[in-house]
Amino acid sequence: MSTSNSSGLPSADVLRHIVDVHCHPTDASGIVSDASMSKLGISICTMSSMESDQDKVKDLASRYPEQVIPCFGYHPWFSHLISTTSSAEDITASSSSSYKEQHYRKLFLQNNNPTEEHVDNDLEEQFQKLIATLPEPRPLSSILAELRANLTAFSTAMLGEVGLDRAFRVPIDYFTSPRILTSFTIPLTHQIAVLQPQMELAVELGRNISIHSVKSQQVTLDLLTAMKRKFSERWNRISVDMHSCGFSAQTWRDAEKKHENVFLSLSTVINHKHGNHRALIAACSPNRILVESDYNDIDMCMSQTWDMVKIVADVKGWPIETEWIDDTHLESEEKWGVVRRLERNWLRFKNGHHPVPQTRKQKRRPDYDSENSDVEKIGDW
Repeated sequence: MSTSNSSGLPSADVLRHIVDVHCHPTDASGIVSDASMSKLGISICTMSSMESDQDKVKDLASRYPEQVIPCFGYHPWFSHLISTTSSAEDITASSSSSYKEQHYRKLFLQNNNPTEEHVDNDLEEQFQKLIATLPEPRPLSSILAELRANLTAFSTAMLGEVGLDRAFRVPIDYFTSPRILTSFTIPLTHQIAVLQPQMELAVELGRNISIHSVKSQQVTLDLLTAMKRKFSERWNRISVDMHSCGFSAQTWRDAEKKHENVFLSLSTVINHKHGNHRALIAACSPNRILVESDYNDIDMCMSQTWDMVKIVADVKGWPIETEWIDDTHLESEEKWGVVRRLERNWLRFKNGHHPVPQTRKQKRRPDYDSENSDVEKIGDW
């Protein structure tokens, strides 16, 4: 009989049925080692978020195709580095320094102070410090071409991490520690202009999506509704995961009703900070919940994901497996453990093709009054 090991983790035959649906191991310095991967008993959805880690995710997935589901995309924190209004030819034709300044000035000064003719001295000083560290913006067309190539190179690849974030303030240098934050935020209109084409490409290619949404609940749901309206049945062929979901319980219930293809995943590193995560788990349908670590240390992904598995089990009242039972020896579904339930949810998410609810046809009122009616009118109706 298989049993839990001394670290508090279950046995290997249980772990291999668990998927960490959102993590960032390539964010850490250096290459993810073979030693670390050999100790990883679960599968992981490895996110990319900026230009520098797209190839790192590609490399990790190529080395470990059985364990790594690669995810490619551009995170809202780095959306300011993308130009949505110019092509590569436009950028080349203009003065490099003038185009760069024009792009960032429009995002951070004109959009943040649309009614002021003159920029505040403090903001201008922050802007000059910031622009000195920023690269030339890349045209969105280049981003989408790269994304298409990466998604089509891997049959299991997803779009992620992408999304919207109203709380993020742009740092002078993202890679320094501690980060020095500016007063600048990335305009939501620009974030949407970067996000929506990525999502449309995912629909075209039939790829699932991992979405980041911070302080943007309603606009995120509005975007999902717009995508559903635009793509109809094609939208339901893919799945969408609201990563480290911060929705209220009621907002999530409403989202579930409107979107048959939307799932939520939770992590201890993000959701445990907020008191509503247990209420959110309770509110979520049993077949829509997933688990994640959201960790950038590959050696912590497995234990962090397992911690969330245990929280889901506790809230939902599901037993925790200490051994894996083959399908042929399964009891009724009511007695399924948390790992088997989450595995089934992952397969539903992975496979997509969610049923589109049939619209009820309204009953037509009998035509009593037209001359051609063949309905016999009774009494004075």
